[in-house]
Amino acid sequence: MIPEDLRYTEAHEWVRDLGDGVVRIGITDHAQSQLGDVVFVQLPSVGDSVAAGGVVGEVESTKSVSDIYAPVSGTVVAVNESLENSPELINSGPYQAGWMIDVRLADDASEAPEGLLDAAAYSELTGS
Repeated sequence: MIPEDLRYTEAHEWVRDLGDGVVRIGITDHAQSQLGDVVFVQLPSVGDSVAAGGVVGEVESTKSVSDIYAPVSGTVVAVNESLENSPELINSGPYQAGWMIDVRLADDASEAPEGLLDAAAYSELTGS
């Protein structure tokens, strides 16, 4: 099931608006199922700047290594440190415990930017 309250990218990242200009980012259930068992995650550090469309990390699985792209521009304000020792959280809970980073949006934006897909459009994209 694709959560209705999130926005999505065509590269299979999700964005949750946490309020006050901060969003949480992770990869979708579709992405983790394509990757297989996640064994390592490389994420940016708190304080790092990220640019929409730029690579912000990578996910290594038993099948491949895939880049993670920033769906928004801003500054990293939190990193899910649980993934360092338990990267499999991405497989078991990609929308909950498997979140990756929180980003304070650039330019004092109060909400996630336009151009992201809603649940229906993402479902159409993935054929689910």
